[in-house]
Amino acid sequence: MTTPSDPSSLLAELGLDPSLPRIDEALTHASYVNEHPGSRDYERLEFLGDAVLGLCISELLLEQLPDAAEGRLSRARAALVNTEALAAFARSVDLVSFVRFGKGAAHDALQSKVLADVVESIVAVTYLHGGLEAAGRLARRIAGNPASVDLSIAARDPKSQLQELVQGAGKPAPVYRVIGIDGPDHDRWFEVEVEISGAPCARGRGRTKKAAEREAARRALQETPPSEENPS
Repeated sequence: MTTPSDPSSLLAELGLDPSLPRIDEALTHASYVNEHPGSRDYERLEFLGDAVLGLCISELLLEQLPDAAEGRLSRARAALVNTEALAAFARSVDLVSFVRFGKGAAHDALQSKVLADVVESIVAVTYLHGGLEAAGRLARRIAGNPASVDLSIAARDPKSQLQELVQGAGKPAPVYRVIGIDGPDHDRWFEVEVEISGAPCARGRGRTKKAAEREAARRALQETPPSEENPS
């Protein structure tokens, strides 16, 4: 991997404090930590950033879509914070050139999941340093114009499709359970089972819990296509 660029130019482009604490941690992949003991990767920050970004985007949508029903708000949020949307933003600011990777992780630099996780990590350090107001400003930059979001992106999300189908039939929302985790820390695989009305419906595997949930939902939709409504 090439030497990452100085993050000061990235922070300037994002309108963030040039001395933002923990920015190096937010820009460090697990593969780098494996080769440089004592450094810290972004995974814990990504966990926080995911929640903060979801909150900030939810608030933004309530403000900019005052007449939207809950279903549209949920679909819009899904379209704005899904992996591909965050990865697209990351590519727009050449985020990958600022991330520290290990020598054997060149392939990870191009993965949408990695790019999205780094975006969420930057949201986390912004929140820790400047609070929700600062995180909200960054979230607005990431979201762009929510009023013009292409909801067809969210419509293609299998979890959203399955939830609408199930709740449209008068049943409670699907429940996802992690039933297995395997692989080393840098190459984890999750297996998830989705239940509908308390009954197991389908399973899915993925490198993240979210990816496994989407795969389980996709398989559940294949078993119960939208055109087939179960009698109540």
